[in-house]
Amino acid sequence: MYADRVLSGMRPTGSLHLGHYHGVLKNWLQLQHEYECLFFVADWHALTTHYDDPLSIEDNTRQMVIDWLAAGVDPSKATLFIQSQVIEHAELHLLLSMMTPLGWLERVPTYKDQQEKLSDRDLSTYGFLGYPLLQAADILIYRANKVPVGEDQVPHIEFAREIARRFNHLYGKEPGYEDKAQAAIKKLGSKKAKLYEELRTRYQEQGDDGALDSARALLAETQNLSLGDMERLYGYLEGGGKMILTEPEALLTPSARMPGLDGQKMSKSYNNTIALREDPQMVSKKIRTMPTDPARIRRTDPGDPDKCPVWQLHQVYSGEEQKQWVRQGCTTAGIGCIECKQPVIDAVLQELAPIQERARALTEDPDTVRNIIADGCEKARDLARETMRDVREAMGLSQL
Repeated sequence: MYADRVLSGMRPTGSLHLGHYHGVLKNWLQLQHEYECLFFVADWHALTTHYDDPLSIEDNTRQMVIDWLAAGVDPSKATLFIQSQVIEHAELHLLLSMMTPLGWLERVPTYKDQQEKLSDRDLSTYGFLGYPLLQAADILIYRANKVPVGEDQVPHIEFAREIARRFNHLYGKEPGYEDKAQAAIKKLGSKKAKLYEELRTRYQEQGDDGALDSARALLAETQNLSLGDMERLYGYLEGGGKMILTEPEALLTPSARMPGLDGQKMSKSYNNTIALREDPQMVSKKIRTMPTDPARIRRTDPGDPDKCPVWQLHQVYSGEEQKQWVRQGCTTAGIGCIECKQPVIDAVLQELAPIQERARALTEDPDTVRNIIADGCEKARDLARETMRDVREAMGLSQL
């Protein structure tokens, strides 16, 4: 339960493109070999901004899962599931909403920012205001302790940490908690019990984070404790109650800004993307017609690569020798813009070819995709039910 567990999701808002691949999926491909990973389609989140156009969500969901698998996400190493198929997300979201201060939601940085960016839509809705809490529920229900995000998303992870902390403070004080925690310490054995107490004292009296980490590691390697005792001792370390919900940490992802065809960040809203399943001829056409340094009006005019969007693609796809050739050829007018673009075209097509081949096979075999998602949803439900059992019990909602 307390091994590192990663959770990450994507909203199904259309075809995935190279920006998604370099910004998210390549990171997932690495994480799936290092951690227990859960990757989910955030279809409820899509409704927070597209509630008036739900018909596209189902097809977008199916196509996105195909893109994930084609890109190399391995269902034998990661659990793939659909948010709305695990109904416990909604239950936890509802229960957390009972104890979440309204001001916490209103101060989330992206709330007003997104309202301004998406001013063409009416986002004065309860669902949009509460989407950070739904996001927190998505994380907390799996007791995921690592969430891969960019720096702009760190406030959302801090919000989820605050929610977990508040929940544990309100509901983690079971009757006889201190006595039960002391009884659990004795089960560690005299040597480990003494070390646990020393580390707990160092953390609580001196604020020694290293002692806290060491105590957590000590508990993680202990085999003879029940789940309840383990949760009590994790909470007791920090002077709180039973740790029912795990506080997640942001796992900062490498900043991979994939440039679009116009030099801005690749984004559907800028209409500057290359889709993962883009037809090869269209890929070539899009790159060939990219704007270049405006100073190069004629073939004989020298240019400046730093003013050319194509140069940004070379930063992603070309090695040092190739980039030196481009810079030398551009600044001396030794090469034309079409010559400069061809290596990028070749590299993009080479990257997309295996992805597109796997995507074609998956599209022709929809049963395989359905089975992968069904298995993933069942695994996710099992984990979610464990958490909800503990949440209901803590809140006095367990069945008689």
